[in-house]
Amino acid sequence: MLILNGIVHTMDGPIIPRGFAAVRGKRIAQVGPMEHCPGEWPGPVLDAAGGHILPGFVDAHCHLGLYGDGLGFEGDDGNESTDPCTPHLRAIDGINPLDRCFQEARLGGVTTVLTGPGSANPISGQFAALKTVGRWVDSMVLQAPAAMKLALGENPKSVYNDRHETPVTRMATAAIIRENLSKAQEYGEKLLRAQEDPEQDAPDYDAKLEALLPVIRGELPVHIHAHRADDIATGIRICREFSLNYAIVHGTEGHLIADLLAQEGASVITGPSLGDRSKPELVNMALETPALLRSAGVQVAICSDHPETPVRLLPLCAAMAVRGGMDPEDALAAITRIPAEIAGLGGRIGTLTPGKDADIVVTSGHPLDWLSRVTAVMIDGVRITE
Repeated sequence: MLILNGIVHTMDGPIIPRGFAAVRGKRIAQVGPMEHCPGEWPGPVLDAAGGHILPGFVDAHCHLGLYGDGLGFEGDDGNESTDPCTPHLRAIDGINPLDRCFQEARLGGVTTVLTGPGSANPISGQFAALKTVGRWVDSMVLQAPAAMKLALGENPKSVYNDRHETPVTRMATAAIIRENLSKAQEYGEKLLRAQEDPEQDAPDYDAKLEALLPVIRGELPVHIHAHRADDIATGIRICREFSLNYAIVHGTEGHLIADLLAQEGASVITGPSLGDRSKPELVNMALETPALLRSAGVQVAICSDHPETPVRLLPLCAAMAVRGGMDPEDALAAITRIPAEIAGLGGRIGTLTPGKDADIVVTSGHPLDWLSRVTAVMIDGVRITE
């Protein structure tokens, strides 16, 4: 496929006012201005007709496929709210790739999502990074697990208060996380000793602690659900104690401590921005949060948190950040390059770099203009025609 005559947002360099993107097989082959466009092309050619060409959108945090669209309890697989510590839960075992919202996602230009459990539990389970096309989830996986979900603040408190079980305070929520991380450390040390010394007994298999081993080894990042500034601080405190790789999810009050987050080198996945202040933690929700964080030097991604905001509206979430003062190219980066980097997938997706996966979106106007239409989508070099 050769896509030509478009405004090209490579996301790893300057905008090309009139350029092209060439695809061979599943990979991007060449990107550049029209004067460097191949004169002859053996495959199909698509004229962008002055529209915009950019990488497929990446939703850094959602629950796509785990909450059945238009269904009640039968299709609700987002929260195992019977145990506050469930790190062994795998998103891929609950995702329904035939949920129609996957189709809406890809037709809206969202080509990759990070999806997984909700925030009922202090330790909720394993997220997965998926392409949005396919009928068999295993064939859609980019990385699984992609992150371990932790949750602080109001959600775990509310769930377990209703059950009259722990945790019902922020202190208990943090304590449960610390306790299980410490157990995983001890479990890992015992495994290592048993490997090094045949006379040492290995610990009995523990699915929860096995799932936490890559976390405490720094191999698997944690994504920490936190809205309030104090909860953000608690999450970072725990990550410091255990030397964890992390990203803050939502970060609703992040703009109140933007300079401190920058000092910490924290990454924040902001959003959703299209809802109301439906609970106390959202009292300081503001459209300006992504812009203020970015201005302070924080790495910022923007998410839909589907189904809170439908995943197909991810570009609108980025547009709302522009309304709040964010530079348009920074907002585009927040739904392409930055979430790919936070997910550790920057080598495959997020920019129009030759050699990367050919996930490409073509729009009739600027991609953050609500009146613009998605005119073409490619995933792994195949044009989506549904």
